[in-house]
Amino acid sequence: MPKNSKAVKRELDDDVTESVRDLLSNEDACDDSFKKTSLIVNNHEGEGKECDVEEGGSDGEEEERPAWNSKLQYILAQVGFSVGLGNVWRFPYLCQKNGGGAYLVPYLILLILIGIPLFFLELAVGQRIRRGSIGVWNYISPRLGGIGFASCVVCFFVALYYNVIISWSLFYFSQSFQQPLPWHECPLVKNKTTTYVVPECEKSSATTYYWYRQALDISDSISEGGGLNWKMTVCLLAAWAMVCLAMIKGIQSSGKVMYFSSLFPYVVLICFLVRALLLKGSVDGIRHMFTPKLEIMLEAKVWREAATQVFFALGLGFGGVIAFSSYNKRDNNCHFDAVLVSFINFFTSVLATLVVFAVLGFKANIMNSKCVALNTNKIVELLGNGIEQNLIPHHINLTQVSQVTAEDYHQMIEVIKRVKEDDFQKLGLESCSIENELDKAVQGTGLAFIAFTEAMTHFPASPFWSVMFFLMLVNLGLGSMFGTIEGILTPLIDTFKVRKEFLTDLLNHHLKGFFGKLCDMLGFTPYRFYYYMWKYITPILLLVLLCSSLIQLTMTPPSYSAWIQEEAIEKTLRFPLWGIVFCISLVVMAIMPVPVVFGLRYFNIIDENTSGLSTVSYKKGRIIKETVRQGEDDDTSLIQGKSPSEAPSPMPGNSIYRKQSGSGGTEADTAPNGRYGIGYLMADMPDMPESDL
Repeated sequence: MPKNSKAVKRELDDDVTESVRDLLSNEDACDDSFKKTSLIVNNHEGEGKECDVEEGGSDGEEEERPAWNSKLQYILAQVGFSVGLGNVWRFPYLCQKNGGGAYLVPYLILLILIGIPLFFLELAVGQRIRRGSIGVWNYISPRLGGIGFASCVVCFFVALYYNVIISWSLFYFSQSFQQPLPWHECPLVKNKTTTYVVPECEKSSATTYYWYRQALDISDSISEGGGLNWKMTVCLLAAWAMVCLAMIKGIQSSGKVMYFSSLFPYVVLICFLVRALLLKGSVDGIRHMFTPKLEIMLEAKVWREAATQVFFALGLGFGGVIAFSSYNKRDNNCHFDAVLVSFINFFTSVLATLVVFAVLGFKANIMNSKCVALNTNKIVELLGNGIEQNLIPHHINLTQVSQVTAEDYHQMIEVIKRVKEDDFQKLGLESCSIENELDKAVQGTGLAFIAFTEAMTHFPASPFWSVMFFLMLVNLGLGSMFGTIEGILTPLIDTFKVRKEFLTDLLNHHLKGFFGKLCDMLGFTPYRFYYYMWKYITPILLLVLLCSSLIQLTMTPPSYSAWIQEEAIEKTLRFPLWGIVFCISLVVMAIMPVPVVFGLRYFNIIDENTSGLSTVSYKKGRIIKETVRQGEDDDTSLIQGKSPSEAPSPMPGNSIYRKQSGSGGTEADTAPNGRYGIGYLMADMPDMPESDL
């Protein structure tokens, strides 16, 4: 290199091999290799300056993109986003509904065929392009830029209802510092002459009444407003305040919160599992969960629900994964991250399922004991009036009902059934089985705020466990909210507040080209498995999933669950016409950016070259042209099964990064993994304007 040219050096790690030591490394202020990727530019006077590779200006001024403080912080952020409330209250329900332990088989298969390939793809494009979802789609094709805007709209809708769930958890958390818990028993109404139980609570249960009446104060239908619930309004404001404070400085502030919000749920789940295993009936619940029903695996809906759960469990398509990975250094091993986070998510779901079924097994045992006592009293009342004394086994003493076991009760029921076969239904006796209790499938709010809260009232030191449980729900919700909000902020900031420059079609509009960039970025050739998954298998499976979901949507009339106060029961009601119109308008708002941006680009209302095929930013934009040597192809190493070191390597002579400087000199730089990458020639051009979008 000539002596009078600027010496350019990029600070890089020597290799990209991931290890446990990398993940557990401390946040060292001197270790800037992960925090930022920079160029050290020596000017003619010998004074060195740093400027960011992606955003450094030609004048040597520094404009760095925020970056993670450590690899561990980044992994925790991705885990916090992917592991959410669905892992705790949706996955156990699907296991219970779709064959118990057998459900894990289709889930694992679809996790490998859909989940990991798409998760890896989102991590790779975010890390390579270093932009949010809008910038990524503009990079791929300007006409598809609307998909990025659509993902922001969807994230906005998700954030609105997700924070409501966090507010519910905050309310229950604030009410848990009482002994006994306020939902322990039904409230009493006192007047001048009598004291009686609230009828709505007496007809249902204490936890059900507390959820629908005390917490939500819900109306009988969606058409009735019901007034302002000030308690929940305050909790909702507190939830948004927590999110805003954590996100106020972007990943620099939210990343530090992730240490607690991502790790604390695991501490709570493990504590709950240990405590639940010491309770009577917990083993029955776990046995019920893992008893496989293989015949259910042949049903198409099981595979559809498994695919849907995989898709939403990893947060695919929302933009949060892309946004988080865009703050990585270019040579980060995102393949390792994709596999690691995917299996952490899976094992978290299994752990949560163990906890849920252990607790539900304990609750089922209590409910079964109550059922036995209640129906034994019925038998005592029916003696001589429908049931003869000689039908009762001699070893059972009905004078002490509390000592009648479940086995004793089942013996009585079997004898009575055989003798009173025709009139048994008229007696009104129940079978009282633990299996029947466990078969009552509950999910979502019904699991967290009714079934689980009822089980915790029977725990020793129940307020402590209630505080831990709802604090866990708050942290699970916040972790997902951080990723959702980042999926909104990152692409919007990248699009509207950052100047752009044009790159040639870096992906060459082909998956093979992108695969070549992955080889250069990772330092090794990814398995060809991903190539075939991305090109054939995963798109086909997604198309099948989309079609089946649309068919189910058209065949099932839109409905919702309503709580009827007078009858104290849940009923399924159909949406009114205005409700259906409102739902359709939300869908239209979410997908509208796609055709709008496509039309604006197609009819040249917005020039397709504006924002170009990428959104890699400099303070001063320039047109860049890519030069490729003859015979040099990005996918050669993939097709021939060669590693990057075996594939032909471009010479630095015509494969270097060049940029304009004040003195007209050129600067050379290597690719992120230390090799020379495909380079670009820069032509002089005035500063580019802001993005038209």
